[in-house]
Amino acid sequence: MNILILGSGGREHAFAWKMAQSPLCDTLFVAPGNAGTAQVATNLPIAFTNFSAVAKAIRDHKIDLLIVGPEEPLVKGIVDFLRNDPKLTNLRIVGPDAKGAQLEGSKDFSKQFMLRYGIPTAASQTFTAETLQEGLTHLETHALPVVLKADGLAAGKGVIIAETAVTAQGALREMLEEQKFGEAGSKVVVEQFLRGIELSVFVLTDGENYKILPEAKDYKRIGEDDTGPNTGGMGAVSPVVFANKTFLKKVEDKVVKPTLDGLKQEGIRYQGFIFVGLMKVNGEPYVIEYNARMGDPETEVVLPRIQTDFVELMVATADGELEKLDVQVSPQTAVTTVLVSGGYPGTYETGQVISELDRLDDVMAFHAGTLAKNGDVVTNGGRVLAITAQANSLENAVRKSQEAARMVQFDGKQYRRDIGVDLIRYAD
Repeated sequence: MNILILGSGGREHAFAWKMAQSPLCDTLFVAPGNAGTAQVATNLPIAFTNFSAVAKAIRDHKIDLLIVGPEEPLVKGIVDFLRNDPKLTNLRIVGPDAKGAQLEGSKDFSKQFMLRYGIPTAASQTFTAETLQEGLTHLETHALPVVLKADGLAAGKGVIIAETAVTAQGALREMLEEQKFGEAGSKVVVEQFLRGIELSVFVLTDGENYKILPEAKDYKRIGEDDTGPNTGGMGAVSPVVFANKTFLKKVEDKVVKPTLDGLKQEGIRYQGFIFVGLMKVNGEPYVIEYNARMGDPETEVVLPRIQTDFVELMVATADGELEKLDVQVSPQTAVTTVLVSGGYPGTYETGQVISELDRLDDVMAFHAGTLAKNGDVVTNGGRVLAITAQANSLENAVRKSQEAARMVQFDGKQYRRDIGVDLIRYAD
């Protein structure tokens, strides 16, 4: 079959790399893609938010299966748009419609959803510009630290953890009065701070049945020991040593099942991935957030561990036949180290030539922000490459990923040297 993946990051390169291995895949396209996806697929110069251009490409290339990688087109309703096209009635799509994507597109919606269906999460209240004064008063006596979240999509930057009431009040004013995050911050969720350890669980559902994919832990802050500003993700590890069978059973019973039951009760036929961001607090799972797609860089450690034909999994998801398949998972540990541009997550330069990629052995370099230019691969984003290694132990996977991260060169390269190290200590 002919397959199209929407997106241009490391997640989409990982999808393309995995799907290209399937005998079911005839021709593979990625829109817009990057220098890495070009090695395993044909890149199409189309913006994934240009729904008409995407529909035309699907018709022109006789696409049978569409995988929507990023959240923005999902939240903006690309699935609804394509399903309403009378010429695309046979198109299989993996990704929720706009109603389902609200799980990620609106923090307020997801909070209310969790409350309705008894899904464990931090206590919260939502405020708007009209209720700003009420919010400021609420923050005067709120336990500290306190978490403020912009309601809509803010490119991973819409979460502020305030250590003092004054800081929290200033942040609330910035978001609601000064529109720091634009429309995304027209509502702000003020939330209890949970103390625990984070991880992510990934669910694949066809609207009726579900499969739980390998869990992962990512590293969001730019600096070692989780210091400095948040980023889109500096690395990830799968499996997660503190997520034993007992805990994962709690996640399934207390989070996954009620989430899927809730979606059905809301009249949402959700076909795609649900990323469940969790905090493990005293052995219990609490939901921090939902995403309506796979995470990045978590995909780069989850997909290498999946041994089942990935195209077969995607077709079963779109056809409502997931119950017919088993997800086979490698017992190996996967670790990815993300190489980023100098200055990221602030201002950074692009166009730096990347060298030594051809020297990498027994690791996978998933391209995130890269471009093929004049015979070179050059940097084209904040996050540039995700270097994934697999091994029979966490220590060896960390070592292999870090050695490869040191080997690849480009001006201004930054990366964290402690990805997975805390989990080695945890295991000890």
